Amino acid sequence: MQRYLIRRIVLLIPVVMGVVTFVFLIIHMIPGDPVDLMLGEIAQQADKEMLRTRLGLNDPIHIQYYRFIKGVVRGDFGISIHFKQPVLAIIIDKFPATLELTLGAIVIAILISIPMGIIAAARQYSIFDNSSMLLSLIGISMPNFWLGPLLIIVFSIKLGWLPVSGMGGLSHLILPSITLGTSMAAILSRMTRSSLLEVIREDYITAARAKGLSEWVIMVKHALTNALLPIITIIGLQFGALLAGSIITETIFSWPGIGRLTIQAIVTRDYPLVQGCVLFIALCYVVVNLLTDLLYVFIDPRIRLSE
Repeated sequence: MQRYLIRRIVLLIPVVMGVVTFVFLIIHMIPGDPVDLMLGEIAQQADKEMLRTRLGLNDPIHIQYYRFIKGVVRGDFGISIHFKQPVLAIIIDKFPATLELTLGAIVIAILISIPMGIIAAARQYSIFDNSSMLLSLIGISMPNFWLGPLLIIVFSIKLGWLPVSGMGGLSHLILPSITLGTSMAAILSRMTRSSLLEVIREDYITAARAKGLSEWVIMVKHALTNALLPIITIIGLQFGALLAGSIITETIFSWPGIGRLTIQAIVTRDYPLVQGCVLFIALCYVVVNLLTDLLYVFIDPRIRLSE
């Protein structure tokens, strides 16, 4: 287990370096002078030079890159121009809200998709199977920027059941979680179905049926346990995707998380904050993938034996 963990962490280092380098380059490749974008073209030249010196933009690109890497290693993402606070402190303050929304979306996706996938696999080619797969296709096709306002119109404005926006109790979490988790539920239900269909053809499933076990026990206790690897993979990958996708959802529902913070940073042309938000989301994606990889060891002991 220790060798497995060390190997995965070592392989993570070049990935993290690649993410950090990509974020640095993509920000610096944006057309136009970032100082003009932040202060506006009508700003005084002295103010522009002062900000350019403060951000180190007058230095050669390799010096800026070295300074950026050094700051990231120390946890220093710079100072926000708009908030006048350390970027990392602002992001950490907003992260719990994004994490809460992401976990809410995952819970809703699992509660919908896993039972749907199990029933669809148990009743392959039935009306329920065809209907559920059609619904999952619709769910994948619905973008967040369309589904979110639709839910607000129906459940907040027309019916008055749920609040329109903001962060508060459980009622505030329902609509944004559904908006963010719908596409994940659609993908996860299809993956659960296809993974179970492969497993239920195995001999041990036939033996379980011969023992007289109920179909529900066979599907949940025996088949689902051995079909978890691809399902866990999708959950891990989608967790990172939800962090990135929360940008749109948080903006729609005025949810005070990193996604909305990123939009605010772009609107206010807060160069260091934009860079910090993008980098933080990317690093979260990488870390979640690492944790998903390590989770395989506990789900399937054969992976441990193969190391």
